[in-house]
Amino acid sequence: MQRIHFNEVVTRDGFQNEPAFVPTDAKVALIDELSACGYAKVEVTSFTSAKAIPMLRDAEEVMGRIRRVPGVETTVLVPNVRGAERALECRADELNLVMSTSETHNLANLRMPRARSWAALGEVIDSVGGRTPVNVSLSCAFGCPMEGVVPEAELLLWAERFAGLGVRGLTICDTTGMADPAQVSRMTAALQARLAAYPGLQLTMHFHNTRGMGLANVLAAVQGGIERFDGSLGGLGGCPYAPGASGNICTEDAVHMLDAMGYDTGMDLKR
Repeated sequence: MQRIHFNEVVTRDGFQNEPAFVPTDAKVALIDELSACGYAKVEVTSFTSAKAIPMLRDAEEVMGRIRRVPGVETTVLVPNVRGAERALECRADELNLVMSTSETHNLANLRMPRARSWAALGEVIDSVGGRTPVNVSLSCAFGCPMEGVVPEAELLLWAERFAGLGVRGLTICDTTGMADPAQVSRMTAALQARLAAYPGLQLTMHFHNTRGMGLANVLAAVQGGIERFDGSLGGLGGCPYAPGASGNICTEDAVHMLDAMGYDTGMDLKR
């Protein structure tokens, strides 16, 4: 049966929206426990400015204290070259860069047009120079709360452009839970066809459950050949710059569903 890999994003995507600071000790303890559950990756933190994301102002300390488990990659979000330098100093296993396929959302989230994001992220990739794998997350890939439908051609264009820069992976994000299973089936087929020239590329799906279709979308993606998914413990998370963005898919529910269907998730669900 098909092997499915899960990435846990609660300690970055989940915690960034919380109103009260989660103590560093609690973050470290949670990440250490998560690292024993069978995840492929744990998104530990973000190397953005403390002013922008105060919840994650302890990024260096968290990275310095967590237990590194063989086979479990620590991935971190970086916004620019300085963030990448900080992440490399902390021995992150993967750097995650973010850009939106929607111009309006990119302006709201990153305060710059997509063309400037493309140039800035290209600088980050160049600065890393292959020392650490890079993943690019494309936000609002299935729809934008400001613009509505995002043309499939836009997603395919940006996905192929970043793949051409030699990144290891792409995460296709349904940032506000606008996707439906039929759309997911079409998009996964189109993406895999367009990116066939990059056979080693990791393709990850990141769904939100805003409209209750998160697990249905996971299943559609799995049936379309996708093997990697982001999930968040308890479904925590959202996007502060996207109106109506509620939590991510709940990792436990997704793992339970796929385990029950006979897929190999490699996860210790009880733990």
